[in-house]
This record gives sequence, C-alpha cells and structure tokens, in this order.
Amino acid sequence: MAALLALYLWAAAYQGIVMISTGVPVAIAMGVALIVLPIVGAWALWREIAFGIYSTKLVNILDSEGALPGDDLPHRPSGRPIRSDADKEFPSYAAAVDAQPASWRAWCRLGLAYDASGDRKRARAAIRHAIALHKSNPV
Repeated sequence: MAALLALYLWAAAYQGIVMISTGVPVAIAMGVALIVLPIVGAWALWREIAFGIYSTKLVNILDSEGALPGDDLPHRPSGRPIRSDADKEFPSYAAAVDAQPASWRAWCRLGLAYDASGDRKRARAAIRHAIALHKSNPV
C-alpha cells in the first residue's frame, strides 16, 4: 500500500508540474496544489512508516526482556481481545505509568493495554510518548 501511495503521490506531483507549465493562471494554482499535497502526503506516509518501525523496535525490546504484557485475555474469533476483560487489566498499566512517568517501558505497555481495550487513539499517543522517551533515554 505504501508503494502504491508513493506512486500516486509521484503521479500527482508530475501532473502538477504539467499544469504549471501551461502558463494558465488557474492551471498554475491547481498545479501548485498538486505539488504541495503530495509533499504533505509523503510526510504523513513517512511518519506512519517511522512509527511502525520504531514501535516494533520497542515491542521487540520488551519481548526480549520478557516484559511484554501477557496474552491471557479471552479473544473474539477475529483475534482481538474482549474489551471488557482487557479493561479490567488496564488499571495496573496506568498505575505503572503513574509510578514511573519517565519509563518508556511503562508507557509502551500502557499503549499495548489501550490497544487491547480498543482505544487506538490513546494507544498511539502512549506509544508515541514511549518512542520519545526512548529516543531521549534508551536505557
């Protein structure tokens, strides 16, 4: 999907260049937009890829240390944990973050707990915070 998006971004930027070269004011304005939007899209694509790479790195570190949260929750047929059961385990991960707010490990586990509870927005925010903490102090 990332490769297809990159191809689409390139094609849009190329069309922008073609439109700018016409010399028609409206076409020039549209061409500029067709160049700016792919730049923003490329930036967003890179942010998502970097997030995936770095979050995988942190999860792999926790896995190698044996510090990943257990996967003993009941699951739906789709493989996702049952939210009500995941919510019961959430307070222990939140307490760990409260006890050690500068620990990227605690934030990463909190992000995984949010994800198990189905709260993707908070999960991504917690993982992003864990990444920032790890970059500033990888120990």
